[in-house]
Amino acid sequence: MSERSPRDDTGAAVPLPGRVRRVVSLVPSLTETIAVSAPGLLAGATDWCSHPPGLDVPRVRGTKNPDLERIAGLRPDLVVGNTEENRPADVEALRERGIPVWMTEIRTVDEALVSLRRMLTEACGVPAPAWLDEAARAWSRPPVLEPRRKAVIPIWRRPWMVVGRATFTGDVLDRLGVANVHAGHPERYPKIPIEELNAAGADLVVLPDEPYRFTAGDGPESFPGLPCALVDGRHLTWYGPSLVDAPRVLAGRLSHPLPPAGRPHALGPPAT
Repeated sequence: MSERSPRDDTGAAVPLPGRVRRVVSLVPSLTETIAVSAPGLLAGATDWCSHPPGLDVPRVRGTKNPDLERIAGLRPDLVVGNTEENRPADVEALRERGIPVWMTEIRTVDEALVSLRRMLTEACGVPAPAWLDEAARAWSRPPVLEPRRKAVIPIWRRPWMVVGRATFTGDVLDRLGVANVHAGHPERYPKIPIEELNAAGADLVVLPDEPYRFTAGDGPESFPGLPCALVDGRHLTWYGPSLVDAPRVLAGRLSHPLPPAGRPHALGPPAT
């Protein structure tokens, strides 16, 4: 019989044994969080879980199509997921098999710091790691672009999709001095034609390398007249140990976007 039932970010009670020994993660950010904070606890991860480098655990397909049979066969004490990344039907299917599932819900940096601490301490039963405090300090006074910029933030093309309202990515950029011009859109990840993106009133385009891998030769050419900042998607969209370095790394890239002609172009002093 379960010895404790803490509530996850959605308010659901998660029945857990007194000690959690095996965890399967269905989100790359959570995989890195657990692997770095509690080595040996991770029993499985998705095919997209690329950090920490050299991670050697069984794979269970993707965030949107997890192999439920494979997960059950790994005999986890706990599965961790995220309301944006994982489908409710998969979560319910796992729970129906008697597998406890802890769901995170993260749309801001502050929520990330609280949610990850709760997942580690209340669900996994491990001490909060030092990097969480380092991340909190890093984001308490992040480097901010002056003057503030207004940006379009594509995450896909064919069709073009951008960051819309109430997203972790939008909050990260806002804290660094970059306002999302589509923050008021009713959808969180709307599909918008390229002509409308170019007419949105932005003075900067932020191009991450995931989920679509934008590069200097694939993306900037679609935004004539606008500087484009190529950024590491892990620092922009992941909520885990990458939060420690994200303010410094992102500020450096945002301050030195590619101009339309492709020459280095500084909007302000580089982050140190």
